[in-house]
Amino acid sequence: MYNKSSMLTEFILKGIPHADYLCLPLFVFFSLIYIFTLMGNILLIVAVKETPALHTPMYFFLTNLSFLDLLFSSVTLPKLLGTFLLDKTISFTGCVCQLYFFHFFGSCECFLYTIMAYDRYVAICRPLYYARLMSWRICMSFACGCWLTGSLHSMTHTILTFSLHYCGCNEIDNFFCDITPVLKLACADTTVNKAVTLANIGAIALLCFILILTSYVHILIAIMKKKTVDARRKTFSTCVSHLIVVLLFYVPCVFIYMQPYSGSALGRTVPIFQTLFTPLLNPIVYSLRNKQVKEVLKKIGRGISL
Repeated sequence: MYNKSSMLTEFILKGIPHADYLCLPLFVFFSLIYIFTLMGNILLIVAVKETPALHTPMYFFLTNLSFLDLLFSSVTLPKLLGTFLLDKTISFTGCVCQLYFFHFFGSCECFLYTIMAYDRYVAICRPLYYARLMSWRICMSFACGCWLTGSLHSMTHTILTFSLHYCGCNEIDNFFCDITPVLKLACADTTVNKAVTLANIGAIALLCFILILTSYVHILIAIMKKKTVDARRKTFSTCVSHLIVVLLFYVPCVFIYMQPYSGSALGRTVPIFQTLFTPLLNPIVYSLRNKQVKEVLKKIGRGISL
């Protein structure tokens, strides 16, 4: 996958900007974030599984999203915690794996958000055809397609990135191995790599966003055709949660990959929101807007307290 003649055997992660004097507080803070992320997504998966009324395509995709969030946060957060304990090194192979799985799970989420928007479009705009267009066989095919396409997408970037020769400086100007900070250390021309990264990630993100936007334009038109305000509000409320998590995912993504990498403190801090806070907030956003999920979570909480 990568050039065996490379002189580097490990990298050093610089971590979060200006965190040298706050290692212990930040370690505790991000440890709590990781714990709550794991708990929130696991509880949401359990809540959906234990509630027959939620055994629908929408919540099938939501459990896939929660599972991806568990994996996505686990790719970067444990190593980030290590940097607070002054263990800032990561092996060459570890860096390869981190970059691959980060983009694998991230691209899977991108595709999954698009499918979830399509699910809402069919449910609201084509309700008579919903059972046929979103059968369990089709849902499983969509889910498998997300994982397969995400893997191929990530493999392309990983191979391109680590086929270059790395020598000299080994300090990665980030808290994890991402494409652009790693390419800055290459002892070779990275013009093609940067162009492919921008075109590939940009094209996929833009296409998915256009499909999501198209779905919600049709949904909005369908909502406006409803006769009563209450019917409009009730229909739109089923889409609000998805719109919120889409914005939480895409806004940082656009900031990170759609502009030249400067290595500034802001540029190194924004990925924290995408990789750490979005997986934490997703289960909160969905659970707070669903009475059935909240009831199941209350039962689980009472059972744990006993």
